[in-house]
Amino acid sequence: MGRQAKIEQTDQAILDACALYLDYSLADLYDEIAIPPELRKAHQQNDRAVMQAYGFDIATTIATSCVAELMRMY
Repeated sequence: MGRQAKIEQTDQAILDACALYLDYSLADLYDEIAIPPELRKAHQQNDRAVMQAYGFDIATTIATSCVAELMRMY
């Protein structure tokens, strides 16, 4: 599977996880403590797919430095 296809797949997994909780607000869904496990897992998989696509070392890259570098590239 190509990088773009993997990111598209993980994006869809985020949407699918959100669809399980249609009665929840975004604040409810993204509460750091109460985020549904399906949604957390989908975001983690998406983060890994994006980091792999841009050549980041998944084992050592933290989210804030990843976002900063992606914004710099943009």
